[in-house]
Amino acid sequence: MAPSSAPEAGQRAVVTVITERLLLRPVRTGDVPAVTRLWTDPEVRLHLGGPVAEQVVRIRQRRIVGAPGVHAVVRASDGVLLGLVTVEAEAREGEAEVSYQFLPEHWGRGYAREAVAAAVDRALQSVPSVVAVTQEANVRSRRLLEALGMAHAESFVEFDAHQVLYRKRV
Repeated sequence: MAPSSAPEAGQRAVVTVITERLLLRPVRTGDVPAVTRLWTDPEVRLHLGGPVAEQVVRIRQRRIVGAPGVHAVVRASDGVLLGLVTVEAEAREGEAEVSYQFLPEHWGRGYAREAVAAAVDRALQSVPSVVAVTQEANVRSRRLLEALGMAHAESFVEFDAHQVLYRKRV
């Protein structure tokens, strides 16, 4: 099921970032089923604390549409939602933090790298640095962040798991 790239009734056509293959735009009501899969898929959530509890999913479903800093990553050619990229200003000790999750059927095609790079580059136009945190065990995510020129800044334990913080400065 591919969500339409056209805005739904009552919603503005806002595209935050355009890349070669992708649109990063606010989350729309029609995106909620795919976004819910991101929150509940065990493979997606392997390094994110596991699937989100049903009652939390229901709360998130009400808040995600149009949420500031949350970008639906949509393939420009057909409007399919691939994942989410979030940039939260002043999230971690005053620094902007980027986070992302993509549906497994879209892994390995460079979409996450393209979307996260665009989001980080956009953020660095207005902030001096952007950080990202991933579990030490999440080798794919670590490779992605390193490919974007983000440098390992520190390691620590959080949420009962070894974490790695990466940083990119202007």
